[in-house]
Amino acid sequence: MTQATRPFAPQSPNPRDPANGGPLGHAGDSPNRHQALEDKAQFFDYREAANPVRKGLTEPIGYRQWGPSLHSSGPTAVLPLDASADLGCPAPATSPGLAASFLRLRAGDSLAATARASSSLFFVLQGRGQVERKGCDLGHSLKQCWRQGDLFVLPAGAVPTLSADVTSVLYWVHDGPLLTYLGVKPCEPRFQATFYGGERLKAELTSLMEDPSSQRSNRLSILLANADLPASRTVSHTLWAMYGAVRAGSCQPPHRHQSVAIDLIIDCDPGCYTLVGTALAEDGSILNPTRIEWEPGGVFVTPPGHWHAHVNGSGRIAHLLPIQDAGLHTYLRSLDIRFTE
Repeated sequence: MTQATRPFAPQSPNPRDPANGGPLGHAGDSPNRHQALEDKAQFFDYREAANPVRKGLTEPIGYRQWGPSLHSSGPTAVLPLDASADLGCPAPATSPGLAASFLRLRAGDSLAATARASSSLFFVLQGRGQVERKGCDLGHSLKQCWRQGDLFVLPAGAVPTLSADVTSVLYWVHDGPLLTYLGVKPCEPRFQATFYGGERLKAELTSLMEDPSSQRSNRLSILLANADLPASRTVSHTLWAMYGAVRAGSCQPPHRHQSVAIDLIIDCDPGCYTLVGTALAEDGSILNPTRIEWEPGGVFVTPPGHWHAHVNGSGRIAHLLPIQDAGLHTYLRSLDIRFTE
């Protein structure tokens, strides 16, 4: 026998219950306060708001390029690669989550690399000197010499000071724009400061190039990782870095990913370039591509989701250093890297 049930009798809604569209707060709150809490509320048809990345709203990431003339002369200075006006985000920013700059130091000068960031990556494009931070990095001070070809990554902590023995140029990328967007400050380091010597980088890349199986690789590159981040295999918890090469007379097939790439060209001869586009033709090539010419010491941006292929039409090997926000994307499982067949 089943037990009889009473018919459902809806009760009159409580007009003060937020679940019924009533105002937030307590019975004694003033109507003006309730109205203030609702003033910012907006409602959009899903079809109009599901993808707000468009001109005039959330600005799309476009193709940008900065040449070596930016850092080839001048006084000691931080030289931002700033696209914030195009992106609609606070300056300086090269992508929504990353800021890239050149640091130019005259011989004997020092420069503080000040940023509210949780990860800072430095690559020495030319010169030699030292970097120093006091009372930081998990309680330890940091002092490290650097020279051309070296790369080092610093976590949150005291502001690092770079001093140059000779005129020097460093490439600096950090995640400050991401923290600015989130409205947060780093409170603890997520990894230890790590140094990747230039000679070791060259040796690792040479070993890869001599491996016969590398001939079939989509990219000829060494990914830099940190032992403190075993799951992501990235250079920091937010940043991703690749020390790569393009053989003379070769074309690396297209691939794409949802992270933004900020590519530094370390060295190349004329005839090196990148083809970028949003779609592939039936033969796997990029459809209606934009061509970005390479310059040694120059930087360009590859937007997320865009197919890109690197081409070396010169007679000498070329080297590049793409930095991406792919450490964060890897953690979020949203990198979605794809390759052509």
